[in-house]
Amino acid sequence: MRSDLYKIGIVGKGSQYNRISKILRKKKINYFLYKPNNTKYYDYKEFNKLKNCEIIFILSPNESHFNYINKFYKNKYIFCEKPPVISKKQLSRIKKISHKKIYFNYNFRYSTIAQILSNLRKYEFGDLLYANIISGHGLGFKKEYKKSWRSNIKFCKKGVFEIVSVHWLDLINYYFKILKIRKPSLINILKKGSSYDNCYSKIYIKNNCEVDIFSSYSTPLVNKILFIFKNGLIEQNNNFIEIRGPALNLDKNHFFKKPKLIKKIKISFTRDYQLSLEKSVNYFLNVTLNKKFFKKKDFDCSINSNKLIL
Repeated sequence: MRSDLYKIGIVGKGSQYNRISKILRKKKINYFLYKPNNTKYYDYKEFNKLKNCEIIFILSPNESHFNYINKFYKNKYIFCEKPPVISKKQLSRIKKISHKKIYFNYNFRYSTIAQILSNLRKYEFGDLLYANIISGHGLGFKKEYKKSWRSNIKFCKKGVFEIVSVHWLDLINYYFKILKIRKPSLINILKKGSSYDNCYSKIYIKNNCEVDIFSSYSTPLVNKILFIFKNGLIEQNNNFIEIRGPALNLDKNHFFKKPKLIKKIKISFTRDYQLSLEKSVNYFLNVTLNKKFFKKKDFDCSINSNKLIL
């Protein structure tokens, strides 16, 4: 299906716009960019141009997402960055809209870790017993962070929790279904804004299995992920992912050894993020440009993941 038969509009011109616009340009897809002066004010002449678009990418600050969704969901295809909403009132309203033409971008659903989790059966690992996720980088040390909406509690009430942790919450929810979450520990360590740059959260899935997630804007780049199953484990240490099993692995003296290495994958976390985003955008475009509909299962999971951070 030719993409030039459609008019694509983008709302917002931040870091995610830079990534997604690059993907669209690579595909030679033209788009109209609408950038409001702020989340409350609309340039009506420019906004009318956006209204004429058939496909809308909502890449604006979290606080504005629901406002744009509410304006366009009835007759447009929508790609919206996570989280869809920022309040329980908005959540109750968005649950009632049709899932058919709206897609929420939880980027880790297309990551290398996600691909492994989607094929767990072939490893015969059994139930998940525990998981630990540490995801941090030094965004808070950048000069532009202080003036960014991410550091402003008015536009980002829960800081890194609703920006970074929510991706991991969604990944766990998508593959294991989260039953409950403890109130997260939100901390503003650098004091370079009014919102939170560190977050520790604990979630529970079936059988009371615990998953710990730590996200930060005030650490060196670190990405460590550990999934421990009854009969194996998956471990990422920055640029390497190891899949190991079965659990029973003894040396010649019958002492336990680390499970045998099934597969070792070398990755670049930055590259993995970019490829995951590209796959997410490709999926969205494939559905919209062929006039198909999105899965209700994915919509429901996205809403449930959003609920966890409210």
